[in-house]
Amino acid sequence: MPNLVRFKFYETALEANRDKQILAENGVNGFIANEQLIQSDWLLSQAVGGIQLQVFENDLEKAKQILQDYNDNEAYSLEVEHTIKDPEFDFICPKCGSNHIYRNDRATSFFGISILASQKFVCYYCGNEFTH
Repeated sequence: MPNLVRFKFYETALEANRDKQILAENGVNGFIANEQLIQSDWLLSQAVGGIQLQVFENDLEKAKQILQDYNDNEAYSLEVEHTIKDPEFDFICPKCGSNHIYRNDRATSFFGISILASQKFVCYYCGNEFTH
């Protein structure tokens, strides 16, 4: 029987479970390690190496390719408008000039709970990350 190997590390269980589901939909079994431990005490994350997605050794290359293909296609899966009516923010993306932007709350949250208002933004149109 093949051994389990560490495939990828995550800060949040949500990201790990998303990738596990993507792999499962493509026929690769994945297992999440340290999820419960870190959710009960997030300070242990550094000590145990974060939340880990593990796959069988013989599926390692296939898993890498599946997630790479998914990430490559994710950028093109959403069709968004360059400008929108009544934008949430009164400034535009410095790269492409679009007003279709959102605040990156992941930059200032722990386990999905926002602790500060983030000053980091992401453009839906071009994917540019910037501060304002």
